[in-house]
Amino acid sequence: MKNDSLRYDRMVERALRTVVREALAEASDQGLPDEHHFYITFATHHPGVDIPDYLRSQYPQEMTIVIQYQFYGLTVDRDQFSVTLSFNNAKERLTVPFAAVTTFADPAVNFALQFQTTTLDGEAEEVEPTADISGAHAAPAEPERTAVETGEAAEQDASEKVVTLDRFRKKQESPSG
Repeated sequence: MKNDSLRYDRMVERALRTVVREALAEASDQGLPDEHHFYITFATHHPGVDIPDYLRSQYPQEMTIVIQYQFYGLTVDRDQFSVTLSFNNAKERLTVPFAAVTTFADPAVNFALQFQTTTLDGEAEEVEPTADISGAHAAPAEPERTAVETGEAAEQDASEKVVTLDRFRKKQESPSG
């Protein structure tokens, strides 16, 4: 039987990803105003993610970057963004499709969005968060920040106003035995 129901969950998720794209586009065009800064967590294994191999080895599931003081060449396209960040004093170019983003947060205004990653055909893909990120570096308090934050730090900053779409998603029935 054909499923003719409207997929509001997908529509809402696409619309909210547009918020991420527009925020990054404004930062690219005008810089970040006041204390605004972005924590962006993405699935490193997602198709189209272009990061150095050593970062993918260090973060095989997810990685969180911070766009605040030291970011260069931020470009935003319809389906992805690219930015150059400093990792251990080496500048690296990252390209991340919006479909790979799992969390976007701007702690300066207590704003956060949480997503499922999507496959090329638009189906939701479950992503298990990386359990061991002990190799990540927490950001120092001074203006010079490292690009990678621990997942716990991003979660604490983003935890107050996370919008999740779980209540809009269809519940999958477990198979009968």
